[in-house]
Amino acid sequence: TQSTWEAVVSTQSTWGCYTLQASDKMVKRNLFVEIGRVCVLNYGADAGKIATIVDVVDQNKALVDGPSDVTGVSRQIVSLRNLSLTALKVEIGRGSRGAVLAKTLAKDNIKQKWEASNWAKKLTRHNVRKNLSDFDRFKLMVLKKQKNRIIGSEFAKLKKAANKK
Repeated sequence: TQSTWEAVVSTQSTWGCYTLQASDKMVKRNLFVEIGRVCVLNYGADAGKIATIVDVVDQNKALVDGPSDVTGVSRQIVSLRNLSLTALKVEIGRGSRGAVLAKTLAKDNIKQKWEASNWAKKLTRHNVRKNLSDFDRFKLMVLKKQKNRIIGSEFAKLKKAANKK
């Protein structure tokens, strides 16, 4: 059997091509590590924040920049293992400065596109749930019980009506 996602790292490209191939059940997406690719940092202090690949250092590392005034990520070298590539891409030159990158991100509405994506909404929901207090978790449990009780009673009514016919 083959796993759902396979990571294939191409050693032929000097830019470190990284391709994701999906099985027949999922949508096929080919995402490449390339200059201008918007990615999500998934490790460290900037985990969950978006950054743009500005340069590829070698086959395992890339230079990313937020810029810090836009996304909160400062210019740094990050391992490709700690990046998740998105489908968003901007047209910038190799090694672009922060000001040029900020203008390009603003022009292409990248931050708004990211916030509208399901991935960003899921991260936001996860962070909200992670930061709930004990009492907030209790209130959530009570609301879930109330919702399930209402759904159960309506389902019982529908089931009873279907059995009468």
